[in-house]
Amino acid sequence: MRNGKPVIIALSTNDGLGLNFKNIGTLMPNQNVYFVPFGQDDSINKPCSLVADLSKVPETIEMALKHHQIQPILIQHEP
Repeated sequence: MRNGKPVIIALSTNDGLGLNFKNIGTLMPNQNVYFVPFGQDDSINKPCSLVADLSKVPETIEMALKHHQIQPILIQHEP
């Protein structure tokens, strides 16, 4: 991060909306940190789980190289 190059984060965690939510929130406003769009994959059986849409990785990288965050960051996964 010191060299000003983008860092891409693709979340996959069973505790994203639990204790780790604070850590995710701390990273979001940082300059040169970009997130692959993510959302809950199974809100009934895994209410704290977050998973990135890995099909959006190439587009996220392309946008990050232009210093833009792909939108929307928060997505709804299809059942």
